[in-house]
Amino acid sequence: MSNIEDSSITSTSVADGRAAAAAATTADAAQQEPFQVPAPATGWSPAGAPSKGWARLPLGLIIPAVLLAAWQLASTSGLFSAVQLPPPAAVVGAAVDLINRGQLGLHIAISTQRVLIGFIAGASLGLILGALVGLSRFADALLAPTIGALRAVPSLAWVPLLILWLKIGEDSKVTLILIGAFFPVFTTVSLALRHVDRNLVEAARAFGLKGVKLLTTVQLPAVVPSVFSGLRLALAQAWLFLVAAELIASSMGLGFLLMDSQNNGRTDRLFLAIVLLAVIGKVTDAVLGIAEKWAVKRWA
Repeated sequence: MSNIEDSSITSTSVADGRAAAAAATTADAAQQEPFQVPAPATGWSPAGAPSKGWARLPLGLIIPAVLLAAWQLASTSGLFSAVQLPPPAAVVGAAVDLINRGQLGLHIAISTQRVLIGFIAGASLGLILGALVGLSRFADALLAPTIGALRAVPSLAWVPLLILWLKIGEDSKVTLILIGAFFPVFTTVSLALRHVDRNLVEAARAFGLKGVKLLTTVQLPAVVPSVFSGLRLALAQAWLFLVAAELIASSMGLGFLLMDSQNNGRTDRLFLAIVLLAVIGKVTDAVLGIAEKWAVKRWA
């Protein structure tokens, strides 16, 4: 009888222990895996940001619309004179006037051409040297200090030297934009390649990949997001350097229009040049963003 009772007590204890262990496991799992709120099927992510382009566009237009309204209010309320802050209608009128003269399209086309040529050349050079420095310790020790020092030189400091060396033609302008586009790509590519997973590289080498084949097949695809981050920074920098480039005896371009408007007191045209630089810069960045999405899907 005593043995039966002991056995019953032992079975009950084991069952209780198992139940307590199961409860503890469930509690631990609940602590380790917090409840995830599913995203609603309305095009919005859990973080509250729109997940589709059609939902993002109206949200992105809110601040420009507010700024435009504030601009209109400030220009018509008497806080500023028409010379200090022309109303948006005056800026539109200046654009129409330049279009009728056949000048606005030329300003935009020439500036865009300079930026694209300088950007492509600078980004290509930055990609090559960045890959070299990122993959070779010898190249890093040899080139990185000098390139790092040159990166600290302001854009306007290059202008007199480029005029002396390349005169006042297109070469000097494009070269200055090239300099501006080079450094962001070089920096991001070299740093990204240094942090590629070594196990991934060793596995590729075990399959016989080396040299350029290893770079194009494994290492560059692993850093595609970083490469495009550098390219987008370089494109923005190219538009920034454009204004400095068109200081070099330029007679056409948005940078020239900016400076000429300042010298002639045409604030409406000055604002027009600023707005065009912002809009065209954003459009080119959006095009590069589309290329980035395609590249990430394809390689990353």
